[in-house]
Amino acid sequence: MLTKRIIPCLDVKDGRVVKGTNFLNIKDVNDPVELASYYSDSGADELVFYDITASSENRKLFTDVLIRTASEVFIPLTVGGGIRGLDDFERVLGCGADKVSVNSSAVRNPSLIDEASKRYGSQCVVLSVDAKRTGDRYSVFTEGGRNDSGKELISWIREGIERGAGEIVLNSIDTDGVRKGFDIEMLRAVTKVSGVPVIASGGAGTALDFVDLFRMVPEVSAGLAASIFHFREVDIKDLKKLMKSEGIGVRL
Repeated sequence: MLTKRIIPCLDVKDGRVVKGTNFLNIKDVNDPVELASYYSDSGADELVFYDITASSENRKLFTDVLIRTASEVFIPLTVGGGIRGLDDFERVLGCGADKVSVNSSAVRNPSLIDEASKRYGSQCVVLSVDAKRTGDRYSVFTEGGRNDSGKELISWIREGIERGAGEIVLNSIDTDGVRKGFDIEMLRAVTKVSGVPVIASGGAGTALDFVDLFRMVPEVSAGLAASIFHFREVDIKDLKKLMKSEGIGVRL
């Protein structure tokens, strides 16, 4: 049985970890270096670092903060934000990242996925997708959930995988920060068409939300969350013990 991964997410703005609700109402949380060290020691399987305003501000990711953060992490680190070309992949990987996440730039220039997967391998390319319900479909949003790209979620997931993405992070804007559970319906739709690992993001409020996630959508590879870990509301070691007691494979 494949083990499920628990992944804290550091949303970084101006060198600080922040958190919002439905991608809005951003509030300061903590220092990313301090949090990275804590998670590396507390049983997290991987860590995600997003420079959340790099794309909307049309700038490169803050490498100084990334280098200091990566130096404290001894688990796989995925980094995203402001990744527009292979030179950004090179720079971020050189700062200590293991995987690179693309989102808005991939929507604007899908060939970036092809180019990056050919140069670095598909295992290095993570397609992060921000999606929400618009009418009777799931729509893909860019620039931190600000703009409707016009793309439909399932077709974009299929295209991203065909182009070489080795992993999908599905961020539900509808459930982000709401803390009432993951977007099960959207995750089921995506996992039906995905032949690569899918990471669920957006909505975790309690440890039981992770249990429900892996029970209701067993195809999901990992659960990602931010505030419940940042504010010590859920301890990762305790969460994993609960998952194991519920028959869910996990690395203790």
